[in-house]
Amino acid sequence: MLSKDIGIDLGTANVLIYVKGKGIVLNEPSIVAVDKKTKKPIAIGKDAKEMLGRTPENIEAIRPLKDGVIADFELTEIMLNEFLTKIKVKKLFIKPRILICCPTNITPVEKNAIREAASQMGARHVYIEEEPKVAAIGAGLDISKPTASMVVDIGGGTTDIAVLSLGEIVTSKQIKIAGNHLNNDIIKYIREKHKLVIGELTAEEIKTDFTNVFSPSKTEKMTVKGRNLLTGLPDKIDLTQEQTKDALKESMGKLFKSIQQVLEDTPPELSADIIEKGIVLTGGGAYLQGLVEFLESKLKVPILIAETPLTCVAEGAGKLLNDISKLEKEE
Repeated sequence: MLSKDIGIDLGTANVLIYVKGKGIVLNEPSIVAVDKKTKKPIAIGKDAKEMLGRTPENIEAIRPLKDGVIADFELTEIMLNEFLTKIKVKKLFIKPRILICCPTNITPVEKNAIREAASQMGARHVYIEEEPKVAAIGAGLDISKPTASMVVDIGGGTTDIAVLSLGEIVTSKQIKIAGNHLNNDIIKYIREKHKLVIGELTAEEIKTDFTNVFSPSKTEKMTVKGRNLLTGLPDKIDLTQEQTKDALKESMGKLFKSIQQVLEDTPPELSADIIEKGIVLTGGGAYLQGLVEFLESKLKVPILIAETPLTCVAEGAGKLLNDISKLEKEE
């Protein structure tokens, strides 16, 4: 097998890998289960996610990427090595070129560390691009023209808000109001209001399957099981959509304010384009029920969801790999 160019969406919640000529070949959670005593990985990706909140004392399920940055480089390298082995990159005769998509606020030191890790994994050349730019390309936006495109990429650890024109980011902001933060909002609310302790997976289920942040049902309820904080015994409650909206109210306000700030920092000529073209949501957070209506009511700008929000960054990486000369010019 000859060399293959590879794009990696290095997300806090999931890692997606795009192989040129094949498309997206891997989509797995960014989680590693580790033996606390030996510090050795026991499970990676999907297998490790199933262990969240269910591990015995000697095993810990860790997210090596937190808030959009690499918190544990060693585990990140082990995780990526496992994923690249799974898609048989190690068997290539010629080392691949790898494009890694990272958050906008990544430091030069972190960039160099990622380059070094990718090189050790067998890359002959490593390119690094900012996630909102790649997400916009993956969403089908033509960012090469002298008109504005605006994208809000709501991932697991961070939300990247960016206005792009002539192929580059004009103004941007990154906040930690994203998938994991919203899960924690729900966990905190249920703990404080109902004295019930729930885990991350339960909170994620409430967020994705039940919550509506704009027009919650007044009658619909969801039975939530957990541990009673006062008795320590298993317990359950009936949660309403109104309550889940309340749980996320503060974070939704911060998200709106951050988007508003980026719009205020955008040159007037480009602002006119955004009013006409709207704002495109990418990332898993785009699926949050009521989010489009909530943002439209606050911003008075059309809000659109990308066709495949979860895979926009990986698909954008694929498009960039098809014209690798552009990446080389940016180096």
